[in-house]
Amino acid sequence: MVKLHTNYGIITLELDAEKAPITVRNFLEYVNSGYYYKTIFHRVIDGFVIQGGGYNFSWGTVAMSSIAKMAPKTPNSPIKNEAANGLKNDKYTIAMARHSAPHSATSQFFINLKNNDSLNYTSSDKQGFGYCVFGKVVGGKEVVDTISKVPSGDRFGLENVPLEDVVLKKAEEVQ
Repeated sequence: MVKLHTNYGIITLELDAEKAPITVRNFLEYVNSGYYYKTIFHRVIDGFVIQGGGYNFSWGTVAMSSIAKMAPKTPNSPIKNEAANGLKNDKYTIAMARHSAPHSATSQFFINLKNNDSLNYTSSDKQGFGYCVFGKVVGGKEVVDTISKVPSGDRFGLENVPLEDVVLKKAEEVQ
């Protein structure tokens, strides 16, 4: 279990180490190292996903929102994509974000806001590889829903960035 402490409340995750052992181990390494401390959910698309785990803020002498610049964090090496594990990108599941290459996931993750069948594994080619689900939200679904409603737009050179800061204050492994 992992608790994500956000400025909107706590999201509790149950991880599936049996079906996604590499991915869970990778995620827990980031959690236990403090990597996610004061990172942001940098992508919010209502009715699709909320995504975080890759950016923090670098700021000057005034409040984060008014002068902050989004800064990418340096992740560990990419991991093998375990999307063929039988888990589906259903509502309230957590999956690894990646680039177009199937085995490019590092630290970024997303929580599905609906059943996203188009993100599921269908074949081992580049188009069908899908995104690895490695757990689900078991507490704080209302927090996920609230975050999903935060207005987003173009910000810091990216699309779908929340116009109000959605901060992951800390992530912790719990028993």
